[in-house]
Amino acid sequence: MECNKDRNLKSCNCSYEPCPRKGICCDCISYHLKMRELPACVFPDNAERTYDRSFEHFARLVNGGKI
Repeated sequence: MECNKDRNLKSCNCSYEPCPRKGICCDCISYHLKMRELPACVFPDNAERTYDRSFEHFARLVNGGKI
């Protein structure tokens, strides 16, 4: 399967600039799941910029109606 990195970058909201996984979704998801996190793209921009990508943060946002 060919990666659609250029297309993926158009919707990637990751604000961590030196990230080597930007646009390579399979690598990004694998990395974050190993860290018990979700990737930036599941968070609203203001929540993503906190760099708290934990499952718990995501759950708080869902429970608070923010997502």
